[in-house]
Amino acid sequence: MLYGDQQIMVALLSRLNRNQLALGAAVEELAIWIDQRGSTDVSGRAMEHLEELAANADFISEALLTLMDSAQDKHQDDS
Repeated sequence: MLYGDQQIMVALLSRLNRNQLALGAAVEELAIWIDQRGSTDVSGRAMEHLEELAANADFISEALLTLMDSAQDKHQDDS
């Protein structure tokens, strides 16, 4: 992959990751609101799904850092 293409890929994945985190935060707010109104089973299921997002967040962040480092190394090698 070319350096420019790698930059675009990293930027795209970074934005998708931020969107995922924002959606997760919104769902968490809704789950809390639902829980406060007595529907603990629904809020509990939502929170379980949020745990999956949280579990993947560290891997996604590490993978993005690896891609950024790889793109930077490739650029330095080409210089």
